[in-house]
Amino acid sequence: MTTSTALLIADLVGVAVFAASGASAAVAKRLDLFGVVFVGFVAALGGGIFRDLVVDEVPPLAFADWRYATAAALTAAAVFWLHPQLARLRTTVLVLDAAGLALFTVTGTLKALDAHVPPFGACVIGMLSGIGGGLGRDLLTGEIPVVLRREIYAVAAFAGAVMVAVLHGAGQVGPLPLAVAAVLIFVLRLVALRRRWAVPVATLRPPRTGDPGAGPRW
Repeated sequence: MTTSTALLIADLVGVAVFAASGASAAVAKRLDLFGVVFVGFVAALGGGIFRDLVVDEVPPLAFADWRYATAAALTAAAVFWLHPQLARLRTTVLVLDAAGLALFTVTGTLKALDAHVPPFGACVIGMLSGIGGGLGRDLLTGEIPVVLRREIYAVAAFAGAVMVAVLHGAGQVGPLPLAVAAVLIFVLRLVALRRRWAVPVATLRPPRTGDPGAGPRW
């Protein structure tokens, strides 16, 4: 299997799992069929559209290749019709989201490297490719985006992107090394959820009574 074929398969699998993640979140919010498919479409293709625009691939594959939009729409519609059989939707969304994050980060980083983007920039593009779909899904369903919360999300994506860049620099760009990088992101994300690992947040202290600096600042 060539690298381009492996990249296409990983891309389409990522589209399907992110579409399922977005559609599951939309079903949980009781959106109608159009809403479920639309959220699934945005979740599946938002990160890839950003990636393609940044590496100057116009039009993006989401619009140039019918397989991407079809995979997203069909997967989202399937989740809409089959959701009564999907137990514990929240767990399903989290697992699918972790899988989509892993696949899109790996393919986004590799595509940026193949477009001769320097390694650090390629890692940033890969990370944004991975988190873009989840960001769109959360905004459309009225949730605070996962990437802006304490959870290990973007950090997991960036770690995997760095691994892809290192493997690429060492000439290891076959399906197996890329799969290892994707598994790293997937496992790190799920373990972080399981063990409640979190990024530190700022601690806000209430102003003390009588503090001259506690009043309004103009």
